[in-house]
Amino acid sequence: MSEHLSPVTVNNMACRDNSTRCMILCEHCNENFPDEKMECLLDVLQLTCLKDFNTDMNHSDTDWCNWEKVRGLYSDLSICTEKASDCLSITYPNPLVEKIFLDIHSQYFQDCPSEELSDPPPPIVFALVITPICLIPVMVSLVVLKTKNGDGST
Repeated sequence: MSEHLSPVTVNNMACRDNSTRCMILCEHCNENFPDEKMECLLDVLQLTCLKDFNTDMNHSDTDWCNWEKVRGLYSDLSICTEKASDCLSITYPNPLVEKIFLDIHSQYFQDCPSEELSDPPPPIVFALVITPICLIPVMVSLVVLKTKNGDGST
């Protein structure tokens, strides 16, 4: 049976459930950040999720731009931030977590090429540009020929 029963209050802090992990986080917040849930969340994330992520990324000899190699670390970070927010009864995602992920992207992934946003190869660009240019005179010629022959209905 799960430890998750129902929301509990530890001193003044509403804790999502009475699991050991949540109770530890809520007690930490009550002792160090009474009435400051977001500051406590930042502290918790820095001490747990971000510390683990940064350690793993800096000790990893993998290419940070290779998604297959960093996906697990990134997923672990996402799950950790969500669980911490949930334990402290803070909606997820929230502006603090979004800022943390933006900071991570600028620190680790800023120089990674984004293939989804890159320009297509020149032959494809040429084909996409020249096709409508060629079609316009053909369409105008067809309209003129049809109206000259009396086939057009007006």
